Amino acid sequence: MIFLEDFELFGNTTQAQNFLESVKSGRFLFSFVMSYTQTCEIPGITIAGADSDSMQYTPPADAEYLHYGHCKTIDGIPMTPDGKPTPGILTKTALESASIPHLTINAGSKITPQLPFIETGLSFGKNIFVEPAMSDSQVSTAVEFGRIVGRNMASLTDCLVIGESIPAGTTTALAVLRAFGFDAKVSSSIPTNPTKLKNEIVDSALKRIDSDHPYSVLAKVGDPMIAFVAGMLSSASSISKVMLAGGTQMTAVLAFASKIGFNEENTAIGTTSYITNDQNANFTNLVKEIADVPAISVNPDLHNSKYSGLKAFSEGYAKEGVGAGGCIISSMLKTGNNSSKFLNLVEQEYDRLSALSSS
Repeated sequence: MIFLEDFELFGNTTQAQNFLESVKSGRFLFSFVMSYTQTCEIPGITIAGADSDSMQYTPPADAEYLHYGHCKTIDGIPMTPDGKPTPGILTKTALESASIPHLTINAGSKITPQLPFIETGLSFGKNIFVEPAMSDSQVSTAVEFGRIVGRNMASLTDCLVIGESIPAGTTTALAVLRAFGFDAKVSSSIPTNPTKLKNEIVDSALKRIDSDHPYSVLAKVGDPMIAFVAGMLSSASSISKVMLAGGTQMTAVLAFASKIGFNEENTAIGTTSYITNDQNANFTNLVKEIADVPAISVNPDLHNSKYSGLKAFSEGYAKEGVGAGGCIISSMLKTGNNSSKFLNLVEQEYDRLSALSSS
């Protein structure tokens, strides 16, 4: 493990340094993948939405906030009543401060956002506690469509950054990792990770597996985002650098992608220090076990914020999401900003959001 200013590198550190060096003066493009699993409707599994009905609006609301600075599919702003914002606030600040373009992709979201986006036509995932997430043919389609989109997006950039929004995605990711034989312990959007409930859901889902074919395994216990993003990675990594921006969900993407093939030398995972420091998870060890791909984490310095809503990220709330870590890393590489400068920019955006909420 070595430190590079505000970054911490894990796994193959030489490859991590080469990755950072090769992209720092290049073009970045962020692809934001929206999806949905009905697993999120199980009470107590996630906080990605005020209740089970509102969770379906989380991905499109995040997409709209990134684009407009406010939401259209929901009333109000993406912030809890006690002032905790969506991790999208980190993503939006990072993208705008570095003028990094982004595109939204619908890969199974129940609700579509009110803005232009790439429509895949994929269905949302079912509740893995009670039934298979998808059919094998739906997984195959998701992978193939991901390959098409990934190939095209990678041709437009030097580094394709891929983030996601899928409520309860850490639970389906846990099931996929366990199904592929990894002793995974995963993060949660909740400070007190509901590990007992997650394990019950995963144990139930794993009993359904009746084949070791990767598509069949993913169909039984996964979600459409994992299939689609793995498809994107498999084609994009043969053309450009790819940064998987996220935590637990991206380790599941990596695990599935390692079954269908991708270019390890062109790939890295970018996340926040709140994921790599999470004592309830084993993120960095998992990445090492799955593939020879480096993990790069950034500390956004939010523990020094004057706002408790932003400090909450460093205290276990949300930790990561909407591609925040990867986008912050990309932004810092492009602008030369450090964590304290980034914190200042995030606080300005938080001021703007707070003013919106009180108006």
